[in-house]
Amino acid sequence: MKIRVVFIGIYFFLNHATVVAQKYDPEKISKNIKVLYEKALIQIEDNQLEEGIASLQKCIDLNIDFVDAYLSLAGTYSQQKQYEKAVDQYNKAQQIDSIYFKDFYVPYSISLAGLGKFDKALDAINYFLSFTKNEQSIKVAAYRKKCYEFAVHFSQQHSTDTYIFAPTNLGDSINSIFSEYFPSLTIDGKTLVFTRRLNNINEDFFESHQQNAQWSFAKSLSEKINTPYNEGAQTISQDGEWLVFTGCNFYDGQGSCDLYISYKTPNGWSEPKNLGSSVNTEFWESSPSLSSDKKDLYFASNRPGGYGGTDIYVCHPLTNNKWSNPENLGPSINTTANESCPFIHADNKTLYFTSDGWLGYGGSDLYLSRRMNEYQWSTPQNLGYPINTIDNEGSLIVTADGSTAYYASDRADSRGGLDLYTFTLRKDIQPTRTLWVSGYVYDAITQRKIPSTIDLFDQKTGKRISNISTTDSGSYLIPLPVGNNYTCIVNKKGYLYYADECKLSNSITDSGYIKNIALQPLQLNASMVLKHIYFKTNSSILEDVSRIELHKLIQLLQENPSIKIAIEGHTDNIGTPSYNMNLSINRAKAVADYLIEKGIVAQRLSYKGYGSTKPLQLNDSEAHRSLNRRTQFTIIAL
Repeated sequence: MKIRVVFIGIYFFLNHATVVAQKYDPEKISKNIKVLYEKALIQIEDNQLEEGIASLQKCIDLNIDFVDAYLSLAGTYSQQKQYEKAVDQYNKAQQIDSIYFKDFYVPYSISLAGLGKFDKALDAINYFLSFTKNEQSIKVAAYRKKCYEFAVHFSQQHSTDTYIFAPTNLGDSINSIFSEYFPSLTIDGKTLVFTRRLNNINEDFFESHQQNAQWSFAKSLSEKINTPYNEGAQTISQDGEWLVFTGCNFYDGQGSCDLYISYKTPNGWSEPKNLGSSVNTEFWESSPSLSSDKKDLYFASNRPGGYGGTDIYVCHPLTNNKWSNPENLGPSINTTANESCPFIHADNKTLYFTSDGWLGYGGSDLYLSRRMNEYQWSTPQNLGYPINTIDNEGSLIVTADGSTAYYASDRADSRGGLDLYTFTLRKDIQPTRTLWVSGYVYDAITQRKIPSTIDLFDQKTGKRISNISTTDSGSYLIPLPVGNNYTCIVNKKGYLYYADECKLSNSITDSGYIKNIALQPLQLNASMVLKHIYFKTNSSILEDVSRIELHKLIQLLQENPSIKIAIEGHTDNIGTPSYNMNLSINRAKAVADYLIEKGIVAQRLSYKGYGSTKPLQLNDSEAHRSLNRRTQFTIIAL
C-alpha cells in the first residue's frame, strides 16, 4: 500500500527513493496500522479533523516510528493554524528520519512562518532549494523564499519590541456562532455596522451601539435592507446617514454583485437603490468605503481594463442621485494580481486595503498608502507581522483617533467562524488623528433649520480641502485632521455667510464637539464681524490667512450685485485714542482697497474707523480685548 501524506496549501510529486539509506521504511508498517492510517486520512478529507487527529495519534501509539503519521498530523494542525503543534510533529518526523523528511521542508517552513519564525523558515527553504530538482517544487519554494526574505528584512527595519499585538474579541453582544466580518464605524465610534453570515448561507447586516464603553446586543439593521438575498461588505458614512453595500443577484442588478445605497430617514433606512450603470457593470463590484465628506466612494471590481484580477476604483456622487464614472487608482495601488477591501480613513488621506500582488508574507496582506496630492498615492506599506500573517487577511478599519483598528479573525477565542476584534495599531501605521465638529445650521431670525454647504480651508495653503453639504434638515459633520489650522465657511443663498476657525496645529484631547450655526438673512442693516481678518502687529498690512475670508466676502458681493456695505475698523484701548483711531481707519481702508483690487466697484463700498470707541466687551482682559480688535461690515443698501 502506498502511503499518502496530508499537506496544507501545497502539493508535491514525492519520490522517496534516495541513494542514502533511510531509517524509516513505509513498506514495513503493519497492515492494520495502514488501514487505521487510511481511515484517518478519509476523516480529515471529510473535515472530521478531531476524529482524524485522534486516529493518527493512535497510529503513532501503535508504532512510534511511523513518520507518515507524524507528517499527516503536522499537516492537519497546519490546516487548523495550530502551527506550534505542527512544527512539533514535523520535528519528531525529522528526528526519526531526516532523509525521508527532505521532501517536507516547504510545508515545515510554512508552519515555522506561521509562528513568526521567519529566519528559521528561510533557512529551511534555502536548504530545500539546495537539493530539489522538481520544477513545480522549485517554483513553490522560490515564492515562499521571497516572502520569508521580505519578513526577515521587515523585522530588521521595523523594531516592534515595544508594540504589543493583543486583539480583543468584541464579545457576545457582537459575535455569535456564525461568522461576523467587514466592520464599519461612524466617526464618533458609537455605531458599529457589520456583516453576519447566517447559517453559513445568507449574509445580512447587524448594528450595535456603544454606551458606557459597552456594545449593545447587535440587532438586524433593517428589513428594507436585509433580504433573503446576500447583502454584505458595507460602509456606513461617518455621519451615519448613508449606507453603501454590496448586493448579489438582486433583481435589478447589473451583474453578479452590485453596489447599492440606502439613506437614513426619520422613518428608518430607505429602500436601497442600485448605484446605476455608471458604477456597476456585468462584472463584480464590492467592498465599498465612503470618504468622511461623502465625496469619494472607493470600491473593488474585476471589470475589464484594470491592472489585474480585482482593482480598487473611486467614484463621486453627482446631482440627482447620479454617480460619476469610476476611476482606477492606478499602478501606485493596483497590481497585476488582486487588490480589494479599501478603507479610507476619516483623515481622507490614508487608505488601507488588501493585496496579494505587493510583496508580503504570503496570501493577501494588509497595506496602507497615503494620499500625496489629488491624483497620487504613496507606495503601499505592508502593515507587518503579526497583523499580517502567512494566511489571507481581510478588511480592516481604523477609528477617527487613528489608534484603534477593527478586523475579523478566526482566533482561538472565536465564538464561531470569523469574529470581530479590536486592537491598537503601531504608531508608524496610524493615520492622522481626526477630530470633528457636528451640529445643524439654522435661520437666525426664524430658528428654522436650513440646508447649506460648508467649505473647509487649510489656513497654511489657503486651499479648500473639503466641501460638504448638510442634510435637508441642516445637519452636518465636518472631519478635522489634527496638525493644521482650518477656516470653516458656511454658505446659503440669501444669507450672509458664516466663518469660524479650528486651530488644530497642536494636540487636542477632545475627539469632537457640537456647534449649531445661525445664518443671518440678507437684509438692510445686517452686520457681520469678519472674524478671520488679521493684520500684522500695529499695522494695516493684511496677513495672508485673511484672504480666505476676504474671498468669501468678494463672492457674496459678486452674487448680490446690488448690495452696498460699510466696512468698520475697531481697536482695543491699548495706545492713545488718536493712534487707535488712525489704525482702525487704515485697517478698514485696507480691506476696502483689497476688495476693489479684486474687482468690486468702489461705489459699493465705504469705510470708517472707530478706534476704541465701540467695544464689544470691557477691555479688562486679553480675551476681551481680542474681541474688540475687529473688522466688520454692515449692509447699507440692497
